[in-house]
Amino acid sequence: MGLFFSIYTLLWILACILALIVCLSDSHSFAFSRGDYWKFLLSPWKIVTFIVAAAAMVVIAPYSGDPTWDAVDAGFMSLMTFLGAPWAIGSVYRLATRKLPLKQALVIFVVWMFTVSWFYDLYIFFRDGNYPAVWFSNIFASSFLYVTAGLLWNLDWNKDKGVIFSFREKTWPYPSPAAFGKIIWFALPLMALVTAMIIYFFFK
Repeated sequence: MGLFFSIYTLLWILACILALIVCLSDSHSFAFSRGDYWKFLLSPWKIVTFIVAAAAMVVIAPYSGDPTWDAVDAGFMSLMTFLGAPWAIGSVYRLATRKLPLKQALVIFVVWMFTVSWFYDLYIFFRDGNYPAVWFSNIFASSFLYVTAGLLWNLDWNKDKGVIFSFREKTWPYPSPAAFGKIIWFALPLMALVTAMIIYFFFK
């Protein structure tokens, strides 16, 4: 590993440690530490769409033509996206609207980057013995999928407002009984966008 990547890796490891310290020092202020977040996340339609998307990523990874993609990084990044993207995207909105303390920005950044880049970088380094050549472009490609997935899994419906992004509600995150049929026409474009991006980046 060259000097640049050694310094870069050291910096992001330090960022991860600092983010962990912030989490542990004020864990109750993070939505993912509360049971309602997991009830919000583990609704049937979200689980089904995650399983379908993750399975597709894992199955097609060996045939993508990209030697850095395999079942391990595709599977792990899919799982981390499901677990963290709805929280991260919702938290970015709430941070921008001053509904969260600024210190959460570091944790959002670290969770986001670890999912879309840092795990992948480290895995490829240990697997192949070198830092992936596409590490920088991968940040943007994977972040696009991350944002889209985070928006998808924040879709909700209520009788007063219709289809909404749930992170705009005061009580977010909250478990919702809304059926997938209520949001399907808003979910389909996001799902189609993710599918198109996966096909493009895997088979370009």
